[in-house]
Amino acid sequence: MSLALLCPGQGAQHAAMFDRVRDLPAARDVLQAAGAVLGRDVLAVAADDARFDNALAQPLLCAATLAHWQGLRDALPEPVLVAGYSIGELAAHAVADSLDASTCLALAAQRARLMDAASPADAGMLAVLGLERRTLQPLCDAHGAHVAIANGHDHFIVGGTQPSLQALAAGAQAHGAEIRPLPVHVPAHTPLLAGAVAPFAAVLEAAQVRAPRLTLLAGVDARPVRDRAAVVHTLSAQLAQTIEWAQVMRQAFERGARVFLQLGPGNALARMVAPAYPCCEVRAVEEFKSLEGAAAWVRNALERLQ
Repeated sequence: MSLALLCPGQGAQHAAMFDRVRDLPAARDVLQAAGAVLGRDVLAVAADDARFDNALAQPLLCAATLAHWQGLRDALPEPVLVAGYSIGELAAHAVADSLDASTCLALAAQRARLMDAASPADAGMLAVLGLERRTLQPLCDAHGAHVAIANGHDHFIVGGTQPSLQALAAGAQAHGAEIRPLPVHVPAHTPLLAGAVAPFAAVLEAAQVRAPRLTLLAGVDARPVRDRAAVVHTLSAQLAQTIEWAQVMRQAFERGARVFLQLGPGNALARMVAPAYPCCEVRAVEEFKSLEGAAAWVRNALERLQ
């Protein structure tokens, strides 16, 4: 049985997100590169409430994910695949060796700037739980909202302008859905960000980007990214296209992943995988007191599933 690594998106940033790696020699270069991109010490940014601002959040999340990876990579078996959620897909490419860490962090900052520039004013995102897509999609169409991420058969993230989201929320609640507003002001992965796609593709084309060394599943179609052109296409297309996360996890399982470890802050991805695939071993790095503990769990989990 094989290991899959998951790289998270925005929402779980917190002041202690670098505690496991702040003094780790293997993570030093990543933290320094992140500080250069952010223009401030990365630990200070993490401690600031501004860590949720898009321009800071995207490089910050990539830095935390890659710092965890640098601290763990020599203690883990080679993953069977890597996948990332939203901005996490960019970090996943650095894990898969499509990018080096400094390039990833610079791209994260550019991605955030382009998304902010393309975003309409008064926009946002919310979670819709308890409706299937066949019910949700007509509601989105009727109110000018868009399915941004499909997390499960009845768990979706929707983006749009605030008036469209308010109308969508009322309609969804009338069908029995639970609505959770998200602290995000950019309607990522929706057609509202179409203006950012070509500029980010041009940025990627000019960057030091190569084919992944590890299998990496793209969020837009759950297919392996096999060459440089696909890296550029999938990372830019996902800015304005639905992330099919449930399909990504299904493909990971079908490709033999039975142990899932989430890097970076929080455990949201682990909490999505665990109930959907109860036969798998699923944890997040932040559930352990140390990286050594996380690595030991992976080794033991792989042995248990043999």
